Amino acid sequence: MPSRIDREARKAELAEAAWRVILRSGVSAVSVRTVAEEAGLAVGSLRHVFPTRTELLVYSAELMMERVYERIVSLPREGITEAYALAVIKNLVPFTEQTRAEMDVNIALVAEATAVPELKVLRDSAHEQLAAACIRLAALLREENSETPSEGAIRSGRRLHALADGLALHLMHRTESEDLERVAELLEDEIQSIAAGRA
Repeated sequence: MPSRIDREARKAELAEAAWRVILRSGVSAVSVRTVAEEAGLAVGSLRHVFPTRTELLVYSAELMMERVYERIVSLPREGITEAYALAVIKNLVPFTEQTRAEMDVNIALVAEATAVPELKVLRDSAHEQLAAACIRLAALLREENSETPSEGAIRSGRRLHALADGLALHLMHRTESEDLERVAELLEDEIQSIAAGRA
């Protein structure tokens, strides 16, 4: 068991090193050599865990998706539904340095999907999961069963998804405090409109 834990820890360490390389130099700079160097390991040690660049990139993308999912699942659900919905969406939009870095890496990995088809599968899966999450949130806000959302909840969820995606890209270019406040207000307005049945 400890060897499996050690291997998983090493894989995560290497994925994090890959993220740092991407943030500093772009995804084209990711190679077995550059990531090994970033992690302070010999190339042979990295190849023992990730024999190819593709495997390293795919795992790096999977780990990022997993960490975002775990962060959202850990959000407290007590209290006002609108506050919970806003907290979920804020974890998917680059409001913080961490979420901005995640989005930078995500965009770089998505761009690499043409060369690495396995990343296309992950990209499409992440898109579908986010769309489904927004629909469940809309159903929750409309006080419906999130497992069997109505057509109205589906429309509201799709609009929320599109809004979150658009605002996320906006914040990748504009990170002043007034931009963050404006984006938060737009998300709050949309969430309140869904809860009130206006969206």
